[in-house]
Amino acid sequence: MSAKNTGTVKFRLDSKKLPTLPKKKLDALRKLKDDEIDYSDIPPQTNVKWTRPGALVPTENKRQITLRLDADVVSFFKKTGKRYQSRINAALREYVNAQKKVS
Repeated sequence: MSAKNTGTVKFRLDSKKLPTLPKKKLDALRKLKDDEIDYSDIPPQTNVKWTRPGALVPTENKRQITLRLDADVVSFFKKTGKRYQSRINAALREYVNAQKKVS
């Protein structure tokens, strides 16, 4: 994984080039009433608990520790961008899961 390819999609809205709709479509949207909106292609979501992206492991399960890692390992993960510590954790989790399958 390189520093430029972290799997994160970034989008910046350029205030000088805002996306626009043709006047005809914009007028049609303004006239549309809530009960006229077609939701048939959206599955119903009941009893759904929304979480932050990346909140895969509850914070109460995490412990702050001091860990010595080789400089090149830390450098590699830091080059992958923000949240590099979460990626280190994910790599360690993969190792743990592989060891569980072996035993």
